[in-house]
Amino acid sequence: MDTATVVAFTIAIALLALTGFSIYTAFGPPSAELDDPFEDHED
Repeated sequence: MDTATVVAFTIAIALLALTGFSIYTAFGPPSAELDDPFEDHED
């Protein structure tokens, strides 16, 4: 394979992995531990 193709696939896979992990953290089971700072300081 060409070097540019390998680099492009590596960047694409890293981006997809980061996006998947972010969605899992935001909406999956770990989201139960997240706090909303705006709800903590209601006036």
